[in-house]
Order: sequence, then structure tokens, then C-alpha cells
Amino acid sequence: MPGPRVTIQTGDFDLGAEVAALRTDDPAVGAVAAFVGTVRDRNDGRGPAEVSAMELEHYPGMTEKAIEAMIDAALQRFDIRAARVIHRVGLLKPLDQIVLVAVTSAHRGAAFQACEFLMDYLKTQAPFWKKETTPAGARWVDARVADDAALARWGIQAGNAAP
Repeated sequence: MPGPRVTIQTGDFDLGAEVAALRTDDPAVGAVAAFVGTVRDRNDGRGPAEVSAMELEHYPGMTEKAIEAMIDAALQRFDIRAARVIHRVGLLKPLDQIVLVAVTSAHRGAAFQACEFLMDYLKTQAPFWKKETTPAGARWVDARVADDAALARWGIQAGNAAP
């Protein structure tokens, strides 16, 4: 695959351009699965417009290395050709794109599975810290039990969230 597999950036990304680059010059690609996550205006069952912004921080170098390891694990588990992860950091507003996970394979099943695996892994294992801005003030976002459970179905125990 030409270009980097992992990018951490403040700016937005273009889904079409990223998918085109991922499949460039690989005639064995028969499927592309992509997930784009966006910032929403609510969290933890709170009503609309409770979250006005989200700020993401990361540990440069460590974050990229952790995501590279996730992609290596996906390549070993699934019959995929390539993968691309872009994660934004900095101050984001509701509706902003925050993450892209894109995977190519010969067939759709492997692409879908690897994309979901990578997203589950990202939610629990990547070193990002999220702070939400709400009418009550800023608050750090805690790990969620549901995210740990999603990763557990792949046979990986996270244990990040408090029970």
C-alpha cells in the first residue's frame, strides 16, 4: 500500500481520497470496508446538545506505534490486503469526522470483520484521552464497559472500564 498506514492529525480527511489511495495498484482488491466516526452532541444518554465540543489528546509516537500493532494483528487474523487508520486530535465539534478505519481484501467478509476488529481495538487500546465540553463544564470521558465487551468477542481482554 502506498503511503502511511496510520496518521494522527488535527485536520479533516477525505474518505474518497483515502479509499482510492488504499486500493491503488492492487487488482486483487475485491472489497473495501470503511468506518467513519463522527463527534456527536450527546454522550452517556444525555440529551441533544449536551456536548458542544470534544478535545482529544494523544501521546505522539506511542499512539502511532500502538495503532500500527493493531493493524499488524488484523493482517494476521484476517485475509486482508491493506488497512488505513486516520484519527484526529485537538478540538472538534459535533458532526466533525474524528476517525477513519478502512480495509481492503479480496472478499467483503474479511474486510468487514477486520474493519470492526480495528475499530473495537482502537476504542480500548489506542492511547487517546477525550475531554467533552458540556453546559456543566469540561469532563474527561471514561472507558466504557461496552467497548471492553466488544473487544472481548475477539478473544482480547481490555479491562479499561470500571465495572
